Amino acid sequence: MEISVICPVLNEREYIPGLIDFFNSSAPPDKELILIDGGSTDGTVELIDKMREGHSAITLLHNPKKYVPFALNLAIPLCKGKYIVRLDAHSLYSPDYFEAILATFRKSGADIVGGPTRTQYRTAQQEAIAFAVSHPFGIGGSKVHDETYEGLTDSVTFGAWKREIFQVTGMFDEQLRRNQDDEFHYRARSKGLKIYQSPEIKLFYFPRKDLRGLFSQYFQYGLYKPLVLHKIHTEIKLRHLVPAVFVLYLACLILLPIPWFTFIPLIIYLSSVLYVSIVNNKSWSVKKDIPLSIFCIHLAYGSGFWAGLGKIVRI
Repeated sequence: MEISVICPVLNEREYIPGLIDFFNSSAPPDKELILIDGGSTDGTVELIDKMREGHSAITLLHNPKKYVPFALNLAIPLCKGKYIVRLDAHSLYSPDYFEAILATFRKSGADIVGGPTRTQYRTAQQEAIAFAVSHPFGIGGSKVHDETYEGLTDSVTFGAWKREIFQVTGMFDEQLRRNQDDEFHYRARSKGLKIYQSPEIKLFYFPRKDLRGLFSQYFQYGLYKPLVLHKIHTEIKLRHLVPAVFVLYLACLILLPIPWFTFIPLIIYLSSVLYVSIVNNKSWSVKKDIPLSIFCIHLAYGSGFWAGLGKIVRI
């Protein structure tokens, strides 16, 4: 078998039909799909059972521990394919997604491949959030959000892996409810494996719909990042640290009696946020939501990072 496709799901009834239809209609035909349910309560399991009737290539596993790393570690040892492709239920994929992955493996000779994160949205606020999570000022210039970049990189969106690399890397870290992909890819690089990003591998991700969901997501990213960097010191980058410094700076402005000129960095920051929010091709209904989206990402990630550092210190 050429490809094993694995996808953790939790309350994804809305997305399951499209996901399974995409799998059934896409090439190559020699592949399997393993769905791992984390305890859905919205009818996801019942819908999967109904849709996989007559499709022996689709398997459903149950993950009593709920979280993604447990799901991946349940599915990977059962995979029969030469390559293992991870999907996310909240994303859309080009019809040639699997073929592009196979072509990239052949072209690059890499051990892990993937495409950049392209975004989709349904509302003006979600479009503003999509802009914020894709813009270098919002997330620090990671190559994974650069739709034109092709070449070696430190991590890819979701990822496709040669099955044999898990004998070298080990499995996913079950301590990490977030950032388990980053940690796994960083670990793979530390062991000499190659990760390659190709813009020909096209996936489209739906970001959070509102600021509450965005804050929760990026707080968790920040919360688990110190543990990732504690394990893989070579992957520490400036973009991982700047939001934490920013939050510390804001706390000092609020709590300490400091001179007026210490507000200058804040003025520069706010001016930059406004510039990025206005100088783009978005409509004004979207532009108005971009500043808070960017600030939410920085505040959430930085706050989560400090909370994560506290966990490391206690360890």
